[in-house]
Order: sequence, then structure tokens, then C-alpha cells
Amino acid sequence: MKRVVLTVAMMAWGLTSAIGAEADRQAADRAAIRKAVESYVVAFNQGDAKALAAKWAPEAVYTNPLSGEQVVGREAIEQQFAAIFAEAKGAKLQAATNSIGFVSPNVAVEQGTAKVIRPDQAPDESEYTAVYVKREGQWLLDRVTEEDMPVVASHYEQLKDLEWMIGRWVDEDDQATVVTECNWTRNNNFLTRSFTVQIRDRIDMAGMQIIGWDPAAKQIRSWVFDSDGAFGQGTWKKKDNRWYIQQSGVLPDGRKSSSVNIITFVDDSTCTLQSVNRTVDGELLPNVEEVKITKQ
Repeated sequence: MKRVVLTVAMMAWGLTSAIGAEADRQAADRAAIRKAVESYVVAFNQGDAKALAAKWAPEAVYTNPLSGEQVVGREAIEQQFAAIFAEAKGAKLQAATNSIGFVSPNVAVEQGTAKVIRPDQAPDESEYTAVYVKREGQWLLDRVTEEDMPVVASHYEQLKDLEWMIGRWVDEDDQATVVTECNWTRNNNFLTRSFTVQIRDRIDMAGMQIIGWDPAAKQIRSWVFDSDGAFGQGTWKKKDNRWYIQQSGVLPDGRKSSSVNIITFVDDSTCTLQSVNRTVDGELLPNVEEVKITKQ
């Protein structure tokens, strides 16, 4: 019995040792492939067609992502890259590895994203799958397939009717001054409107509104937060030159509020604002009469 137990224990130890060795080997190979990717990017950015071709296996197949032309072998691959560099002077490559898997000890599949940046042109972004083969201890490219990355359309087209709001707007009378500054966020996916309410020489309240396109509901929505602790949201609808914002919110003391705010476009430097159907906890409040706001 002891001999059987000892034999089983030795077999288990041997299996564990083999699994550990395999994991160590794959970790080292992954590091080598990542280093190969880095050196490939360096060679590309230096415009060195010969060094790039040396990163491919002798019988590798290269497919030109622009023309779809396929060439076989290092010499043909070098010629392809020489032609690419001559046509696209100054092109730079960025690459990021997402995953590396092993088909066998000598075959690996790398998946990642690449971006080619050319002067005065929009970057070309793609997702790629690269097959590597191990030859004499070196990981070399065998073939690469690329697919254009899906482009998420900017919401600018849905919001451009509000572009006239960009700028600094002022509403003032003898008692108070309200200043609103509106700007696009990066990629023109949202508009931000920061506002301050100044009474004489003191800021009485400030806040922020974010306006964006809701692709699920297919409508313009907004969210507003002020320095008193109130917040709310609204849905926007346009009729002629007027925007109707159905607003609902929560006051600092927890009471619920609602209103319909009407913004009327007059010209590029003038608009009006009116608030009607105002309620707090279901109690109807007086309307806020139309006020004129000017751009500075």
C-alpha cells in the first residue's frame, strides 16, 4: 500500500512540475512575442523595409491592407514595404497586444489593435490577428489579417442644431446677473453649460448642465446640477425656432420639481428663456416670464 501511495504521489508531483514548466515556457514566449511586436513598430517607424522583412518567416504570406495584394517570402515583403514607405512618407505605427494564445509550442496567435498615422490624414485604425511561428528560438510572423475597427459615430449631427449656444451668454437686471458659458466636449458628443448667478458683487449660486444625445431613446437629453445641491434631468424637443425642455428634478430638501423651459433662438447673438408649468411637490407655481439673453 505504501508503495502505491508513493507512486501516486510521485506521479502527481511530476504532473505538477510539468504543468509549471509549461506555464513558465509560455510566459517566456509571450514576453518574446511582445518584444517582437515592439521591435516591429520601431522598424516600421524608422522606415526600414529590410528590418521589417526580417521579422517575417522565410515563406510568410503578407497581404497589403490597402490594395489586398498578397506576396510570399521575405524579399517580396521587403519590396512591398519599400513601396509603402515611398508612398506614405512619415507614416508612423502604433500597436497594442490584446492577447496571445498558443496553438502548439511553436505556433502562437496574437490579437491586437494597430493605428497608422500619416501626416495631414486621419489615422487608420484596425484590429489584427497575427500568426507567429518559432524558428531556431525566434518568433517570426507567418501571416496577418486585419479588419477596420468599427467607428462609433459622433453625436454631433444630432446636436448641431444647438451649436448656436456655444459662447458666453448674459442675462442681467438691476438686481442680478446670470452668466452662462457653453462649450463642446471632446469629439462633440456633449455640450456643457456652466452658469453663475451673481447678486451685486456676490456669487449666489453656480451649476453645470450637460446636454447630449440619447441613442436608445433617440432624443436629446440634459442633466443639471447646482451648488445648492439640487439636480435634475430634461428631454428636449424642437418646434420651429423654439426648444421645449421638459424638466424634472429634486430640490436640496428632497422635494420634487418640474417645469417646461422654453428657449427661443432669435439670432446668433440673442435668445429668450421662459419657464412655465412649474411645480414643487405637485403645487403649481407662477410662470417665469420670458427674458432676453445676449451673447457677449
